[in-house]
Amino acid sequence: MTTSKGVTMDRLLSPQEAADRLGTSLRFVRRLVFERRIPFIKVGRHVRIAASDLDAFIAAGRVEAGTVPSSSQPRSA
Repeated sequence: MTTSKGVTMDRLLSPQEAADRLGTSLRFVRRLVFERRIPFIKVGRHVRIAASDLDAFIAAGRVEAGTVPSSSQPRSA
């Protein structure tokens, strides 16, 4: 969706819609908002999450196959 000034408007999701897209509970999404771990928009007293922000949150949590965290590598004595 594009406005007359060329600014792209993103679809705003309710916390329930965000939970459905993530495959999680509504409580998890509300905790993400409360802990400020995901950007959100207040529309009056309602909370909305931009679809692009939800996509960025998902991408940030992506772990590539074949990578080993440094903390799980064996240590030499």
